[in-house]
Amino acid sequence: MRAGERLEKRRADWAELEKHCDLFQGGSYRSIQDGRTAARLAMLYRGACSDLAMAETYQLPPVTVEYLHRLVARAHNQLYRSKRFEWNQWWRIASVDVPRAIFSDNCVHVAAVIFFGLFSISAVLARSEHLFPTYASKIVGDEALQQSEDAFEEPLEGNFESYAIGAVGYIQHNTSIGLTCFGKGPLIIPCIIELAFQAVYLGAVFGYMARPGIESGDHFFQFVTAHGPFELTAIALSAAAGLRLGVGLVATAGLRRLESFKAHALRSLPIVCGAVTLFILAAFTEGFLSPSPLPYAYKALWAICSSTAMMFYFVVLGYPRSKEPWN
Repeated sequence: MRAGERLEKRRADWAELEKHCDLFQGGSYRSIQDGRTAARLAMLYRGACSDLAMAETYQLPPVTVEYLHRLVARAHNQLYRSKRFEWNQWWRIASVDVPRAIFSDNCVHVAAVIFFGLFSISAVLARSEHLFPTYASKIVGDEALQQSEDAFEEPLEGNFESYAIGAVGYIQHNTSIGLTCFGKGPLIIPCIIELAFQAVYLGAVFGYMARPGIESGDHFFQFVTAHGPFELTAIALSAAAGLRLGVGLVATAGLRRLESFKAHALRSLPIVCGAVTLFILAAFTEGFLSPSPLPYAYKALWAICSSTAMMFYFVVLGYPRSKEPWN
């Protein structure tokens, strides 16, 4: 059979493909959800591609070649076009799936208890100058403590340019802390040690600067109060995400080790997203609000509001509403 005669017999398929394209373009089809429709459209598209190649090879009339070019292009755009952005679906993921996944994750519970528990204990010990006078210096070092005092000796003053530069630096600094905790997660023990070190070290600095005799303590808390809740919570979540990967390598639940690691990596994604979001919020707060000369009441109010918002997101929204457990 000659190529021209063969292509003439294919015109019915071209018309059907064109009809499908018209329906998609007109909005009659929102998406390719039906399996039969998708398979039929794919088959017609592949046939049109073969017909176009044959038409060009045998140098058929330009009108036919041009028609097939347009038809193949239209079908390609409909078959491989991007899915519409579904706001409802993404809103459910952000407001339901993510907080519930974080709330129910045992690694988050362990990391939160270790970090905030040791942070609080270390801060109390460092502030108790009469009972533990050398605790802060042994944990942080005399030189580092003196640097902290000198850094906040003067009242906070700044301008927009310094705030913007500071925000960039703080993002890099905060990210390095999170990446360190997360990167050591698959090894589990080093991750726990790193998390405990950060908690004890930061707690000792906070407790030392809270001593009544430290003159620069007021300026220190003028700086750290606003962004502290975001940053401390983000560090704990980073470690929790890393620990989730480590658990996947150890507790395989009958799966192959690589398959278990992949499964736990998916479970760690909501935790990673939460940590990244909090680090970004902490960095911009630390770069713009914390060093500003605003009264302390405004910064304390921001810390209270941000802490309340996190409690609402992770606890109220995270608490499961059904009997089905979140794994």
